[in-house]
Amino acid sequence: MTPAVNLLKKNKCSYKLHKYEHDPAITDFGNEAVEKLKLDAKQVFKTLLVELTPKELVVCVIPVANMLSLKEVANVFKAKKAVMANKEEAQKVTGYLLGGISPLGQKKKLRTVIDETAMNFSVMYISGGKRGLDIELSAKTLLSLTNASIGLITA
Repeated sequence: MTPAVNLLKKNKCSYKLHKYEHDPAITDFGNEAVEKLKLDAKQVFKTLLVELTPKELVVCVIPVANMLSLKEVANVFKAKKAVMANKEEAQKVTGYLLGGISPLGQKKKLRTVIDETAMNFSVMYISGGKRGLDIELSAKTLLSLTNASIGLITA
């Protein structure tokens, strides 16, 4: 299993796995999960890495239906600016491939913020750590395991 699933098992958390056949031709990974699992795009969350300084990356977890606001991310982390992290750097730091980056079980523990809309649902869906695998869990569980904060980070 993936490091994300192993972390959930180790902490005896409540979760469900949802597998689907990933189409290698699709690069919009979040929407692929929404369509194949027949879920609400507001309840499926994608994991994005943002660079605050050349040495600091942070994790942003937002609904697939929304766009990340780099200005809001900078505000949340009290940084001068925020830019999307380089794809290779994101993969190196997390240990996951793009399209399968989970906020759980990353190689390096990064500061994390989860969009406040996650609190609107009893469960949310996040990447399970590989393409074609999503995890259903409560926002409370995700907050606890990532030591994340909640914030408005979408446009």
